[in-house]
Amino acid sequence: MDLPAPPTNYPKKLSSIILCRRRPDARAARRPEAINKCASQRRAQPIVSSPRASAHDHHHHHSLLQPPGRDRDRVVARSSAVVAPPLPPPLLLPEMPSPTIRRLDVASPVPADIDIANSVEPLPIADIAAELGLRPEHYDLYGKYKAKVLLSVLDELKGQQDGYYVVVGGITPTPLGEGKSTTTVGLCQALGAFLDKKVMTCLRQPSQGPTFGIKGGAAGGGYSQVIPMDEFNLHLTGDIHAITAANNLLAAAIDTRIFHENSQSDKALFNRLCPPNKEGKRRFADVMLSRLMKLGISKTDPNELTPDEVRRFARLDIDPESITWRRVMDVNDRFLRKITIGQGPEEKGMVRETGFDISVASEIMAVLALTTSLADMRERLGRMVIGNSKSGEPITADDLGVGGALTVLMKDAIHPTLMQTLEGTPVLVHAGPFANIAHGNSSIVADKISLKLVGKGGFVVTEAGFGADIGTEKFMDIKCRYSGLVPQCAIIVATIRALKMHGGGPDVVAGKPLDHAYVSENVALVEAGCVNLAKHISNTRSYGVNVVVAINKFASDTEAEMNAVRNAAMAAGAFDAVVCTHHAHGGKGAVDLGLAVQRACESQTEPLKFLYPLESSIKEKIESIAKFYGASGVEYSEQAEKQIEMYTKQGFSNLPICMAKTQYSFSHVPSMKGTPTDFVLPIRDVRASIGAGFIYPLVGTMSTMPGLPTRPCFYEIDVDTATGKVMGLS
Repeated sequence: MDLPAPPTNYPKKLSSIILCRRRPDARAARRPEAINKCASQRRAQPIVSSPRASAHDHHHHHSLLQPPGRDRDRVVARSSAVVAPPLPPPLLLPEMPSPTIRRLDVASPVPADIDIANSVEPLPIADIAAELGLRPEHYDLYGKYKAKVLLSVLDELKGQQDGYYVVVGGITPTPLGEGKSTTTVGLCQALGAFLDKKVMTCLRQPSQGPTFGIKGGAAGGGYSQVIPMDEFNLHLTGDIHAITAANNLLAAAIDTRIFHENSQSDKALFNRLCPPNKEGKRRFADVMLSRLMKLGISKTDPNELTPDEVRRFARLDIDPESITWRRVMDVNDRFLRKITIGQGPEEKGMVRETGFDISVASEIMAVLALTTSLADMRERLGRMVIGNSKSGEPITADDLGVGGALTVLMKDAIHPTLMQTLEGTPVLVHAGPFANIAHGNSSIVADKISLKLVGKGGFVVTEAGFGADIGTEKFMDIKCRYSGLVPQCAIIVATIRALKMHGGGPDVVAGKPLDHAYVSENVALVEAGCVNLAKHISNTRSYGVNVVVAINKFASDTEAEMNAVRNAAMAAGAFDAVVCTHHAHGGKGAVDLGLAVQRACESQTEPLKFLYPLESSIKEKIESIAKFYGASGVEYSEQAEKQIEMYTKQGFSNLPICMAKTQYSFSHVPSMKGTPTDFVLPIRDVRASIGAGFIYPLVGTMSTMPGLPTRPCFYEIDVDTATGKVMGLS
C-alpha cells in the first residue's frame, strides 16, 4: 500500500536526538553484565554537537544502528544516512538507546507482510531478553527467536514500580479489520525506537482458524509487525495445542465416566476407583480428597466409607442433557458444529449430540488468560463445571479426577512467549481468546510481568479484541477485576473505511473489491459514520480513563476526511486524536500517537470505574451491558431463564458477565451499523465458565465454531522448498 509520508509535527529536537545518538561498542553492550548494569548507568549527559560530524563519527553512528553481528545486506531494517540538523549546545540527551533497536528502510509501495517479515533477520531472543534485564535463568529458549519468560520473574520484581498501562480497542470493525494489532505494534515501536521509552507489547496468540480462514494472522502488518511472523502465526510455542489436548482429555473423561457408571454397580465402581495395592491397602488419590470434602465426608481411609458414602463418592450421576463441555480444534470446520457421539458397538447405545468449538473458545483458554499463578491455574482448572448431576449439583473437572492432569498439560503454556518487533522492541505473546465468544484479551501474567520489566515511566500496551463494546468492556469489567491493574489510557483505532460503512456506505465484504465510496473522498459519509466512534469514546470514557483515537490512515484517505474524524473525536470527549501511518513507516509513523499516549497517561487522575457491581444479579448485570450497547431492553429465552435460575441457585451469580455477541454491530444484528438504538437484545442461552470466572450469555445466533469461506487464506500459503521460508501468510 502506497501511503504518504509520516507525520512530521513531533518536536524537532526528537529527530535530532534520534539521529545524533552515540552507542557504546555493540558487542560490549550485549554482554549480560553490561546490560544488567545499563539501567543504573544510563544518565542524561550534556553533549555539545557540532553542525557537522566527522566522517569517522558518521560511520560509527551508521554502523551501530545495525543489528549486532548481522550482515547488513540480509536485512531491510537498517539506518539511512541522514544529516542531523545542528543541536544547540548543551543538550541533555535521554537514556542511551537500546542496542537491539533497528532502523527501517521502508519501500513504497509497501511489500507484502510476509516479504517484509522474511527480509528482516531477527536478533537472537537472548539479546532482547538481556536488554530487558532478564538473566538466562528467567527464561527457557524455544529456538533462536522465541523464549518462555518464567513466572518466577514476578517474585524477583515484586518491589519494582509498574509502568503505564495502555489498552488498544477499536470502533465497530468491517470484516477486513481496522488494524488494532498493527497499531499496537506501531505504537510500541514509536515508544521504544523513537521516544526512548521502555516498552512492552502484549498480544494474543493467533488462532490458526482465522490464519488459514478469512482474516489472516495477527502479527500486525506492513512495517509494524512481530517477527518471526510465520512462527508467531502458526505453532509458536504450542500453547494452543496444549489447550486443545487438555480440553479434549476432559471431554473424554466425561463420556468415559458416564459409560463406566452405566455399566457397573456402586461397589465395582468404587473398587476400580480405589483399587488395593499389592499389600491389599487402598488409598484415595489427592484429587479425590477434594471431592470428599465437597460431599462433607471427612474420612481419608477408603475402607471406612459407608455404603451410602461409597455411592455418593463413586457415582457422579452426570445428566447427559446438562453437559456444556464440548470438544475443540484450532481449525474453522463448520461441519463439526453439531455431531453425534457414542455410535460404536462397544458404547452400548450411549448416543448423544454434542459438537466442536474452536480451541480459542475453550474455557481452558480463558483460564490461561485470567490466571495469576500456577497454583491459581490448578484451582481454576479443577473447578471448571462441565454440567450437572441428575439432582442439579454442578460437576467439576476435579470431581472427574482430571484437574491435576489438565494442569500438567498446561504447565508450560502458563509462561508467556517473548518475541520482538521489526524495530527490535520486545513483545510478550500469551493466550488468544476471541472477544466475540470469550473475553478477548491476552493474559494477566504477561501484563503483570511486562509492567514490572518496563518499570516507572515505561509503557505496556495490550490489545483488546474487536470493537471496544466487547473487547475493551471485557478488559475493564473482567480482566481488570481479576488482575487489580488499572489502565491510564485506552486507544480506539478508527479507519475512514469503517466510518464510511457506519455512515451508510455499501457493505464491505472480505475477498471483494471495495466500492468506489471507500476509495474516493466523501466527507459527509465519514461525518455520518462518526456516531459509531463517538459512542465508543463515550462508553470507554465512562471507565475513568483517558481516550486517544488512532486514525489508521490508508492511501485513499484525504486530509478533509481525517480532519472530520479528529473534530468528531474531540467533540465526543477524546483526550486526543492522531493520524498514524505506522503500516507504511513503522514506529516513525506512530510517533505522534506515542506522544499523545504519553501525555494521556501522565495526566490520568480518575479511579477505574466498573460498569456494574458484582453483587448485582445476573440479569441486572446483563441489562447494564445491554444499556451500554444502546439497547432499550433485554429479552430472555425460556432456556436462558432456566439457566440463570440454576446458576443463581448454585451460587454463581456474583461472577462478572462475558457477552458472546457479534463484533460487527453494537446490537445483535451484524447489519445494524452506526449506533443503533431502541433494539431489544435477545439472550438465547446463558452458560458459565466457573473455572475462568464468568457467566457468558449467548446473544442472538453466535457460533463458537467459525466456518471457512469459499476462498480461504490457505490458497496463498505455501513454502519455498529451496529456502524453507513460508510464503503467502498475511
